[in-house]
Amino acid sequence: MTDTPQSARQTPPSSSRGLKIAFAISVALNLAVAGLVLGAWLHGGPWRGMGHDLSFGPFSEALNSEDRRAIGRAILADRASIREGREAAKAEFDSLLAALRADPHDPAALDAALSAIVARNAGRLEKGQALLHARIEEMSAPDRLAFADRLEGALQHGPRD
Repeated sequence: MTDTPQSARQTPPSSSRGLKIAFAISVALNLAVAGLVLGAWLHGGPWRGMGHDLSFGPFSEALNSEDRRAIGRAILADRASIREGREAAKAEFDSLLAALRADPHDPAALDAALSAIVARNAGRLEKGQALLHARIEEMSAPDRLAFADRLEGALQHGPRD
């Protein structure tokens, strides 16, 4: 056997280790970004915590997809109102948080903050009721009966989780 000098042996270039490290870092960063995007999407993204639930409970389950889309379009048609509602909700919850943290405790401030939240939610419910009522009025008799059957089923099975 002949010994080959150290310099004649083939050794991987030192840059290959650097490329492997760079590749691993790139993959990790891509996975991190994908995880952040997926997490934001799954948890409501920028809407998180600001009451964006546009459902009507068992009524939503009983509506067919066409009716749900029509009501959704009607809700989203008033984007200015949605934006104002989000801003109002933020202000109301800021007031509630301030009342909760106040020392000494101010029951009147707490009542005012809670009352504002209740009033805004009541307004949202009234708007939802009007949209649902209008959509039901547009249904034919067979569609209305099918809706009643689906609503009864949704009420018997309870909410979907």
